[in-house]
Amino acid sequence: MAEDYLKKLIKDGIISEDQLEEARDLASSLGVSTEDALVRLGYVSASELTERQASQYGYDFVNLDAMEIPRTVIELVPESVARENVVIPLGLDDETIQVAVSNAMDYEVLDKLRFVLNREIKIAVASKESIQAAINRHYGDSQTESVDSMLAEFTETAIDFTETEGGGGGPQEEDDSAPIVRLVNLIISEAVNMRASDIHIEPFEDRVRVRYRIDGVLVERDSPPKRLLAALVSRMKIMARMDISEKRRPQDGRIKTRAGGKDYDLRVSILPTNHGQAVVLRILDRDNIKVGIRNLGFSEDNYRKFQTLIRRPNGIFLVTGPTGSGKTTTLYSALGEINRPDRKIITAEDPVEYLLPGINQVEVKSDIGLNFARIIRAMLRQAPNVILVGEIRDTETAEMAIQASLTGHLVFSTLHTNDAPSSVTRLIDMGVEPFLVASSVMAIMAQRLVRVVCAKCKAPYSPDASEIQQFGITPEQLETAQMLRGKGCSNCQHTGYRGRQAVFELLIMNSTLREMTFRSEPAQNLRRQARLFGMRTIVEDALDKALVGRTTLLEVSRLDKGGH
Repeated sequence: MAEDYLKKLIKDGIISEDQLEEARDLASSLGVSTEDALVRLGYVSASELTERQASQYGYDFVNLDAMEIPRTVIELVPESVARENVVIPLGLDDETIQVAVSNAMDYEVLDKLRFVLNREIKIAVASKESIQAAINRHYGDSQTESVDSMLAEFTETAIDFTETEGGGGGPQEEDDSAPIVRLVNLIISEAVNMRASDIHIEPFEDRVRVRYRIDGVLVERDSPPKRLLAALVSRMKIMARMDISEKRRPQDGRIKTRAGGKDYDLRVSILPTNHGQAVVLRILDRDNIKVGIRNLGFSEDNYRKFQTLIRRPNGIFLVTGPTGSGKTTTLYSALGEINRPDRKIITAEDPVEYLLPGINQVEVKSDIGLNFARIIRAMLRQAPNVILVGEIRDTETAEMAIQASLTGHLVFSTLHTNDAPSSVTRLIDMGVEPFLVASSVMAIMAQRLVRVVCAKCKAPYSPDASEIQQFGITPEQLETAQMLRGKGCSNCQHTGYRGRQAVFELLIMNSTLREMTFRSEPAQNLRRQARLFGMRTIVEDALDKALVGRTTLLEVSRLDKGGH
């Protein structure tokens, strides 16, 4: 049944045979459906796939975004059933209930619904994202309201037991119904539902500020009263198995939690400030690193070059950019692509953020002297084919990584520089001999993240004369441009953007650039020469994406000023 439907996609020219084959490979390695893999690879959108599936099997396709479902209908399906199975009721006709599902072929879910609801089921099809948004809208469990109402619940008496940090391990703290426990759980759930990458809890003189970083931008949420700070910090320390009596020193820990039916790892950092302890929770979603290389945002030319580079037998491939620019995701995607039974891959990371099946991962432990250089020395005795060094921070690590590449290993690593050419000069400034840099580095890729225009509220627009002049957009480019920007809707929290994509600058070393490196020429000379060989800068790559409506000129200007 599903095979016919996939063949129809090929017949209609939506995807090619090769793309279907690539999706099947990805689906088997990730343990997802072929349809999911097609969406992840960007060959077809989820909503288009759902709509085609509906018409293929004769079901109605419904757009839930503008639909308001009566309360009497919503009450027919318990919220837990709706969330667990990603379904929502649409209407009732006699004893038949119409429900929207994302996969009409999931007979197990349909049988479960018939059993739980004890009624005949009529199927309509909608995209998974729109069903989840409709559930949040109609069940009144928009997590924002819950956190707000939760904060309103806190009276002086409600937190008596939490104010005493010393008794942090008491039974009330561990009781899931305790108010402070529910509040922390709701803050985490809300952040996950809003696709936040981290949660910031910051104490000030008279309040506690809670902010979420969504698509790289901090959004302020709730302000719990200052008296809740001790309780919030205590609860988070207990979850992360930290010492709750230590209030003067910074602490780091990890929390494993479940939200929205998925498992998440949270990296916890606690920093004492003059108004109390500030907490940052970094949300690590394992799905974030399952991005296929196709989905990272490469242009066709860069994609081909990148695929060739990661299959080289030896040499150093550096990915550079500031913190939070997606370097880890890019490198993990590359490792995932070359992770085969005939290759041994070892990583040295500080810390290990995501666990990769089939790859040996080692964590830096500075307190016992286990640093990057020492790990590299030891891992070379393990006879690996590919090595990932989390970050080159000092001369010793850089020299060890270079020696590894010269002895026949493929080495991936990261550096904190603003562009690709300055990475060469950074290594030389660290004290690495120029001839070693010239002979070992095969390519350097700088990257940043730009926000993607929201697919639900995007609309065409024409740039004004000042923008055209600022970015040097030619009349020819304007003629073919399809520029879009988001109006703002519930799907994107009224920002006009949803999700992010990387923009790249890929410098591939050749004999001329090696010669210049050997002579320790400055970064601007290397940049000028690389441009002559066809390297496109980060800003040019971002502008290309703005001209086809993936992002906006505003995002490009943030890169131009060195932002992001």
